[in-house]
Amino acid sequence: MTGSQSIAIRPAHDETGREYFHHSSGQRISTDTVIVEALRKQYPELNVVVSPQGSCNLLAFADAGHASAIPIEDTADPVYAPIKWRQYIPPARRLDHGAGVLADFVLFGKYVYKYNGHEFLLYVANGRDGSSAYPQITNNYILTKEERPADELIIAATKYGQELHNEVWVFDGGYWQKSGELWQSVQHSKWEDVILEEGMKKAIIDDVENFFDSRETYKRLKVPWKRGIIYYGPPGNGKTISIKAMMHALYKRKEAVPTLYVRTLSSFAGPEYSLGQIFSKARREAPCYLVFEDLDSIVSDSVRSYFLNEVDGLRSNDGILMVGSTNHLDRLDPGISKRPSRFDRKYYFPDPSLEERIAYCHYWQGKLSDNDDLDFPDKLCTAIAKITDKFSFAYMQEAFVAALLAIAVSQGAPNIDMYAGPEAMSVVTSRMSSYTLVRDDPGLDDLVLWKEIKKQVKILREEMDQ
Repeated sequence: MTGSQSIAIRPAHDETGREYFHHSSGQRISTDTVIVEALRKQYPELNVVVSPQGSCNLLAFADAGHASAIPIEDTADPVYAPIKWRQYIPPARRLDHGAGVLADFVLFGKYVYKYNGHEFLLYVANGRDGSSAYPQITNNYILTKEERPADELIIAATKYGQELHNEVWVFDGGYWQKSGELWQSVQHSKWEDVILEEGMKKAIIDDVENFFDSRETYKRLKVPWKRGIIYYGPPGNGKTISIKAMMHALYKRKEAVPTLYVRTLSSFAGPEYSLGQIFSKARREAPCYLVFEDLDSIVSDSVRSYFLNEVDGLRSNDGILMVGSTNHLDRLDPGISKRPSRFDRKYYFPDPSLEERIAYCHYWQGKLSDNDDLDFPDKLCTAIAKITDKFSFAYMQEAFVAALLAIAVSQGAPNIDMYAGPEAMSVVTSRMSSYTLVRDDPGLDDLVLWKEIKKQVKILREEMDQ
């Protein structure tokens, strides 16, 4: 074309393009691929079966006595000796006077592994690729002549890992974990110790127990076998202890019903991911008791639609009984609190009535019954109940705890955690044994406990009125 200039093109030597693609095409980082390839070269006669340790912890399975894992030290080349992180794990409670334990986190190791008459060569390797510290990826590399025994091992170890051993499933930080501490707490939570209006207590128990007894009834009526219950009302009036007492009762059934306890939706992948993990686990574990304590805090407006989709979704939620608790029912979206087929029943936990406050005082009377030097006659129960109008059970507990501490300290007792359980209570009452009290049906004004309770009730009343 006249007046135009042509551009010289040299397709065979485009330096800019070569540099760009060279710069943009780094090798992929995959520790897993490197290890598998190395094992295939080193052991060409064996099959390599890879299983993630997150769902199949073979070393823990062996530690529990179901298999054996004998470490192999590479004496020929000490550079490739096992790599471990050794950590000291202190006791969960200093008051328990435990020594804690030393634990090893294996980054790289190899073992002769024996299970059910079969022998394997096992490599365990952590593949934390790149700079990301989470999540940690550790795999089991099982070398075996036949894959079938390895598959049997994986199934057995995975099933063991999914079983509860005096633990409760707790969702926190984006994943399910086992809590022995919550389990222990639940063992001390029984319906006999829960003070509620008897009709309401019976209705709560029957509602849950009948649900888990009625699978065939739901099936016959052609309705989904799922339910939702909300406990609501001012704080400190028995919602949490009722949930724990129900957990205890369900574990005692002929066919135990597990509890799945949700603490928070916060996670590395966001709350939507957490809800997916929560309901996937609940469907696997069903029939189960799925607990959302402080439901209004857990299910915020930003995840409400996702939560409702999981509750109402296309996948079956058969066998799931959800229970949510809240101090503020008005903060829950009406789509959660009022829509039928989601949370069908609601139970209101009010401040205790006079009769319930008297019953609560009798409960404390029983706790202190082994102290022969502390007068706690029946009439004191009625008197305390009358001056604690509008008190929650939590405020009444605080009145008792503070009063007993004051009496104990006046006798030179150390500062004692009255919430720590019966051991702490026995220490306090024994410290009060040297105090000379009036006998032979004394009047109320002669009772040391009555004097201290009145002081503490006055302090708490002022706090409530602020």
